[in-house]
Amino acid sequence: MATAFTTSRRVEFADTDMAGLIHFSIFYRYMEEAEHAFLRSLGTRVYEPQSDGTTISWPRVSAECTFHSPAYFEDELEVRLSVVRIGRSSLALGYDFWKQDTHIASGSIKTVCCRIDDNHEMTAMEIASEFRGLLESAQASE
Repeated sequence: MATAFTTSRRVEFADTDMAGLIHFSIFYRYMEEAEHAFLRSLGTRVYEPQSDGTTISWPRVSAECTFHSPAYFEDELEVRLSVVRIGRSSLALGYDFWKQDTHIASGSIKTVCCRIDDNHEMTAMEIASEFRGLLESAQASE
């Protein structure tokens, strides 16, 4: 998978289990942190309050991660994010975790662009054309 966005993250002590390995659940947090940084780099956020009192957000539909090699406390991991698919209202992102030349893990998250009203009801909505263009540019630059 080609990379649209790269960030790095040091494995903190709190991220590890009793064996000193990064706990599997932490990869999901790292994916979400990379997603948020990617969206900020495009000039938006995962949670955007609107002037009409609604909010545009990207709730998760699915997430998965496959582990290839261990990572330990204080390892510096590079997180490479790819735009896998842009649907009408959905966005699929892929993630690859590297420690130097070692592929540590790969994962994916699928989200749906939603409008959330003041009753917390979510309705899927089409991705705004301007933002879609930014996503397509990021995908094309991969």
